[in-house]
Amino acid sequence: MGTFDFLLQGLLVAVQPMNLVYALIGVTLGTAVGVLPGIGPALTVALLLPVTYKLDPAGSLIMFAGIYYGGMYGGSTTSILLNTPGESSSIVTALEGNKMARAGRGGPALATAAIGSFVAGLIATLALAFIAPYIVKLALVFGPREYFALMVLAFVTVSSAFGDSTLRGLTSLFVGLTLACIGIDQLTGQTRLSFGVPDLLDGIEVTTLAVAMFAIGETLYIAAQGDRGPDKVEAVKGSVWMSAMDWARSWKPWLRGTAIGFPIGAMPAGGAEIGTFLSYATEKRLTKHPEEFGNGAIEGVAGPEAANNASAAGTLVPLLTLGLPTTATAAIMLAGFQQYGLQPGPLLFATNPQLVWGLIASLLIANFMLLVLNLPLIGLWVRLLTIPKPWLYAGILLFATLGTIGANPSVFELGMLLAFGLLGYVMRVFGYPIAPVVVGLILGPLAEQQLRRALSISQGDVTVLFTSPIAAVLLVIAALALIVPLILRARGRGQMLAQLAASED
Repeated sequence: MGTFDFLLQGLLVAVQPMNLVYALIGVTLGTAVGVLPGIGPALTVALLLPVTYKLDPAGSLIMFAGIYYGGMYGGSTTSILLNTPGESSSIVTALEGNKMARAGRGGPALATAAIGSFVAGLIATLALAFIAPYIVKLALVFGPREYFALMVLAFVTVSSAFGDSTLRGLTSLFVGLTLACIGIDQLTGQTRLSFGVPDLLDGIEVTTLAVAMFAIGETLYIAAQGDRGPDKVEAVKGSVWMSAMDWARSWKPWLRGTAIGFPIGAMPAGGAEIGTFLSYATEKRLTKHPEEFGNGAIEGVAGPEAANNASAAGTLVPLLTLGLPTTATAAIMLAGFQQYGLQPGPLLFATNPQLVWGLIASLLIANFMLLVLNLPLIGLWVRLLTIPKPWLYAGILLFATLGTIGANPSVFELGMLLAFGLLGYVMRVFGYPIAPVVVGLILGPLAEQQLRRALSISQGDVTVLFTSPIAAVLLVIAALALIVPLILRARGRGQMLAQLAASED
């Protein structure tokens, strides 16, 4: 069967009435959380993990993917109207979008963001459908040593991609790997780091950790910031629709943004932020209206928003084909797969093709839903910004607690939720990224399992980890991903010190 046949089968799954309902719930929730500053798709998916524990796996995963796509759409609204990105990937949109809103062109800015997101999402989802089978074929030749090298690459790139410091990223990762060691060793049956507590014999629940770190920790951090005063929301003046000139200036940036965002999102060290900055820089270089950049250039909204949404589809390439999360939301989605006993990777395409292709096809439907939701209902999304923050975050705390109790009614689990929530808060205060902790807990046991298999096959010969060409290449890439950012940061610091010394002279 070809990709078109699989995609058609996936569409049959995606258009089932309940799956359409799940997709609609997902994109609506995603848009709402994208609009609300400080609440991202990762937090929302984490909150829903315990609630969806007993639901249909396909429907729940379709809803999670809808939240991811919707969050990318919704983040542009606050960037343009409030100059406060709802998502980190919408930072660049605020540069030109808010200037357009202040000049009375908030409508066209929102329209080019929504249409650009739709175009990019559509093209990138089709690219995901056609590229994924080839990566799966490549991954099927992987043995234990190749998989271990792949896990090492995932650990390094996740630690480097999240946060401003590689050392802090690695520290967060090792916290997650330590937590992954708790429980009964699958090979020997020995207990590890359980300290005589029977509740720890099954290990740490990924759902509890994800909800605690993302929801509880984030809420406590926001509450600790105090009231910073009301934010000014720019009113949408005039027509929401784009003029012929706006269309003429936007369609090329949409396509360029898609071409930049998708491959960067698909890279193990990708992420939407890099693509949006590159897209903005490209549009600034190619524009015929350089005087408008910094004062509200529509190309500066169209390109980055397209790159933003294309990268979301790109992120699903390594997640679905190799089981590697490259964003915080992808890490929580990986926990969602494991919640149903599913492990993303090449075997999932063979053992559960209906679920995988149904998920991919649902993204095409979600894109159409998002276009309908975003343009006509812009007034409703703007009104969400008036919700008092104390109510909002109190609701998140309540929902997180009830969800955890519902999935695992245990006083001990509730205590773990609070303890990990406080850990998440402390890490946020000191600038340690949270996503590597969750990735370490999820991928740690898999990496250990593959390492022990490889060493068992080679009878303890460590060199077997480097003798495979594929494993060697992956380990070299991992080393470069770790060393190159350190060198670049050191060079940048050296240049800054040189400039300071020159200015003092």
